Amino acid sequence: MREQAALSSFGAARPAVLEDAHGRTIRYLRVSVTDRCNLRCRYCRDGKTPFIPHENILRFEEIEELIAVAVGFGVHKVRFTGGEPFARKGFLDFLGRVHRRFPELGLKLTTNGTLMGDALEELKSLGAAVNLSLDSLNRRRFAAITGRDLLPAVLGNMRRMLDLGIPLKINAVAMKGVNDGEVFDLASLALDWPVDVRFIEFMPMGAGSVWSNSLFWPAADILAAVRSRWELEPCGLRQGTVPGVCAEELGPARLWKLKERSGRLSAGSFGLVTSVTRSFCRSCNRLRLTACGHLRTCLFDDREYALREALRRLGPEAAARIMAAAVKRKPVGAELLARRHGPVAQKPMSAIGG
Repeated sequence: MREQAALSSFGAARPAVLEDAHGRTIRYLRVSVTDRCNLRCRYCRDGKTPFIPHENILRFEEIEELIAVAVGFGVHKVRFTGGEPFARKGFLDFLGRVHRRFPELGLKLTTNGTLMGDALEELKSLGAAVNLSLDSLNRRRFAAITGRDLLPAVLGNMRRMLDLGIPLKINAVAMKGVNDGEVFDLASLALDWPVDVRFIEFMPMGAGSVWSNSLFWPAADILAAVRSRWELEPCGLRQGTVPGVCAEELGPARLWKLKERSGRLSAGSFGLVTSVTRSFCRSCNRLRLTACGHLRTCLFDDREYALREALRRLGPEAAARIMAAAVKRKPVGAELLARRHGPVAQKPMSAIGG
C-alpha cells in the first residue's frame, strides 16, 4: 500500500533533522538498488511477488538526489542492499559517484558475495564496509537454502575481503532444523578473523513466507548453544576500538567476544540480532528506500510513501517534505509484531530490501 497522506504536508516548515513522534532521530538510510538477485533464498523471495518493471526502478541519479535529501536532514550512514546490489549493472561506478559527492558519508553494503569478485579492490579504495549474507558453510546445505551451488565463490571472496582489510560482518539467518547444526562452525569464523558473525532471528515477512514456529530458532537458544562451547565477554561500545572487531556505533546486534580455554579472546565477535524476541525498535534510527522509490519508515509497516513520483514530478524539495512528514508517522515495529496474525508485513524481503 502506498501512503499518500504525507502529500498534504507540503506546506509545513521543513525541519532541520528527521525526528519522529517517539523522539527517535533518523541517521541511517537503507537503499535497495534492485529487487533482482541471482540466489533464491527461501526466506527472502516467495516466488510469487513479480519483479518491479524496469521503468519503475529508481535511476542511479535519482538515488543520488534522494541521498542528498537525507544527508541534508543529518543522515550520515547509507547501506546499499538488493536483492543483490551487484546484480545491477553499473552499481560499482554508482558507488564511486556517491563517494565523490558525499565523501564524509559512511558507505555500507549488504551482499550475498557471489558477484563481487571484480569489485573488491575498488570497494577497499572507497572505504566501504560489507555485510555478507552467509547461512551455511556446508556446500550442499548452502545450495538447498539459496537454490544455487555457489558457496566456493562466496568463501573465496570473503577471504579476499579479509586479506584486503575490508570491514566485514557475516549475517546468518537462524533456522531451526536447517542451519542450527552449524552454530559452532559459523561462530568459529570469529576466532581468528576480525569479523562480527551475527545470527539473525528468522522474521515472519511476506504473505508467502515459509516462516513457522518449527523453523523459528530464538536468540536465547542460540546464545545457550554458543555458551556451551565458549565463555563469552560482552563487547559493549568501546571508543577507539578497531572497526570490524567490535561495533563502535549503535546497532541492533548484541556482541560478545569468544574466550577460548587458553584465555585467548577471539579476533572478531559473535552476535545476535533479536528482531523478534527482544526488539530494538525504541532506538531505531533508520529509514528504507525500496528499489521502486518508495520510502518505508519501518520494516514491519506496509505503509510506503512514493518518493520517486514526487521527485520526478515536483523535484527534491517535494521529496524532502514527504520524507519529513512520513517520519512523523513512523511506528514502533514491536507493537505491530505483537499484534500480528500471520506475517507481520505483506511484502517479502526481496521487495523491500534486505
